Amino acid sequence: MTISSDRSAAVDVQTSKTYEIRTYGCQMNVHDSERLSGLLEEAGYEKAPEGANGDADVVVFNTCAVRENADNKLYGNLGHLAPMKTKRPGMQIAVGGCLAQKDRDTIVQRAPWVDVVFGTHNIGKLPVLLERARVQEEAQVEIAESLEAFPSTLPTRRESAYAAWVSISVGCNNTCTFCIVPALRGKEKDRRTGDILAEIEALVAEGVSEITLLGQNVNAYGSDIGDREAFSKLLRACGAIEGLERVRFTSPHPRDFTDDVIAAMAETPNVMPQLHMPLQSGSDTVLKAMRRSYRQDRYLGIIEKVRAAMPDAAISTDIIVGFPGETEEDFEQTLHVVREARFTNAFTFQYSKRPGTPAATMEGQIPKEVVQARYERLVALQEEISWDENKKQVGRKVDLMVAEGEGRKDGSTHRLSGRAPDNRLVHFTKPEQDVRPGDVVTVEITYAAPHHLLAEGPVLDVRRTRAGDAWEKRNATEAAKPAGVMLGLPKIGVPEPLPAATGGCAAH
Repeated sequence: MTISSDRSAAVDVQTSKTYEIRTYGCQMNVHDSERLSGLLEEAGYEKAPEGANGDADVVVFNTCAVRENADNKLYGNLGHLAPMKTKRPGMQIAVGGCLAQKDRDTIVQRAPWVDVVFGTHNIGKLPVLLERARVQEEAQVEIAESLEAFPSTLPTRRESAYAAWVSISVGCNNTCTFCIVPALRGKEKDRRTGDILAEIEALVAEGVSEITLLGQNVNAYGSDIGDREAFSKLLRACGAIEGLERVRFTSPHPRDFTDDVIAAMAETPNVMPQLHMPLQSGSDTVLKAMRRSYRQDRYLGIIEKVRAAMPDAAISTDIIVGFPGETEEDFEQTLHVVREARFTNAFTFQYSKRPGTPAATMEGQIPKEVVQARYERLVALQEEISWDENKKQVGRKVDLMVAEGEGRKDGSTHRLSGRAPDNRLVHFTKPEQDVRPGDVVTVEITYAAPHHLLAEGPVLDVRRTRAGDAWEKRNATEAAKPAGVMLGLPKIGVPEPLPAATGGCAAH
């Protein structure tokens, strides 16, 4: 069967075909899922209502191979969908992401009711593979070995109208012994700076006011194009884009965190005073076994320089407890770094084996009960520090970008929620004036908890923004959608290019 490449080719349908995407893992997967949504909607599908729980014509699993028991969770979820698929003629199931890249044909062997398996390098093929599976009535497994298109160049359905991910690189050149990402995402590949800035300018024109630059090792940007200062130059270029209010990035690596990046952060007003800097361990011995290319002194030196340049910067981190061979002395070194660095918050993990990584076969695997005890000590210390650091915010006036869906209790407490420039979450009293996600409010912090702040007094100022306008317009458009849609056939080939720049400048 020949599939038309005409974007306008469509067939009327009485009821829309729906899709659901379940996303696991890192921010890169979240970004990929927005692109998968865009691809499916371009092909004529409509997002299933919240809580569909598999009741959709297409269910896509965007998987992670890093999280513990990722494969068991996937096959458990696939098993739950098998009877639903039997009862729903024409339903299709697709599996993508890192676990698909790793397991490939194993997925359809263990779950033969899966229709499509695609990898991290060819997410743009999903609509074509679904159509091919439907026509040929057999599973389609297509795993590209190299990147076909940057995620950010594909169609998108962004979850937020006011904030957006922008991919600047994919892959990773590091060889950390606990991580399988380089094997699944490939070597680092950088996007052209002009393409990145053109995308950001296009997003700002749509109303986006906050962007997060995204890469597996985001501050190594430039290694693929031979410019060691490319990342700091990119941050400064973002500062010249009119209408772009907040710039963040994740996740950097201490090895590539150079003085020019710190200077660019401090000197570029719209680059936020927030840094997520993975530590993993405070022990030089463990860092060497992890094949991390820095040591404790180097790490604390970076923190000291960041604080000197940006005294109010909020710094967060990742820490692994119980890596093979970790002694009590090694663990005490981690606690030492936590005390010295005074992280705003830390994402703490108990080490567990990941098949395919060197660490999985290392000697000196730590007993579970020892890992658990150390983990609890680390969490208790970090909770104390987080609370102490948040208490320092009480009495300060901060500008919050109003967020959507950040406060689970906002309805019952009559509050709204927003993010401060340093990314702290603040719940604030709902003002009489209408406030929309993307708008900016000024509040005074009155109370601190370890993981959030409260502003219980009146809102001091409300600034309505283009981002809030974009949120309002999007919600009005969603509400006005007709019950039926035009179901188009998937497009073949390279996606249309992003619009050219119209002004301004040219994790782990």
